[in-house]
Amino acid sequence: MLLQVPQVLSAEQVAHCRDRLRQAAWADGRVTAGHQSAMAKDNTQLPETDPVARELGGLILDALARNTTFFSAALPQRIYPPLFNRYGGGQSFGFHVDNAIRYDRSRGGVDPIRTDLSATLFLSAPEEYDGGELIIEDTYGVQRVKLQAGDMVLYPGTSLHKVTPVTRGERIASFFWIQSLLREDAQRRLMFELDVSIRHLTQDVPEHPALVQLTGIYHNLLRRWAEP
Repeated sequence: MLLQVPQVLSAEQVAHCRDRLRQAAWADGRVTAGHQSAMAKDNTQLPETDPVARELGGLILDALARNTTFFSAALPQRIYPPLFNRYGGGQSFGFHVDNAIRYDRSRGGVDPIRTDLSATLFLSAPEEYDGGELIIEDTYGVQRVKLQAGDMVLYPGTSLHKVTPVTRGERIASFFWIQSLLREDAQRRLMFELDVSIRHLTQDVPEHPALVQLTGIYHNLLRRWAEP
């Protein structure tokens, strides 16, 4: 399931992030890439241990905790601390698949995180740069993603994807991974669609007797499929 999540960050929060990142100590983005990905990756990135990365990562995690669409779609068990990258001057990232397991280096890299979902949170407005589309190959074909600043896209970590060359301006974004309570994408899609339907019915017909049954079905499916 590929899902766009609008306004994860407000305009004020985006401006704060951009201001903090303007003076950041960017480094070679290949430091977090695997062997194959490193050959395709050309960008700069904020080191995971950088205080600015930790500060802004905490801001994003707080925003995600309040975002019902994100929670419903991802059913997060663990979230890798958000990272930050920058593309400009023709930089790009060729087709690749994200590593299946990540270790949080900023906290010693002890506990593995399975990358069920990948996320990109755009911090540059689309009119600020040319190119820089996130190209994702999924079951419905090739998707081209270039969102407003503050918006985020969620997609399966198994997807083949790339970032096209940025030929004008700069593309700044945050990216991270989520280990979900549900390993399978098809299960997450079904639960998300069921949850959205329950919320719509609750809003439109709050006294409908089927609400209790549907809510029970949701939780019983989650109980059956979840991997705590």
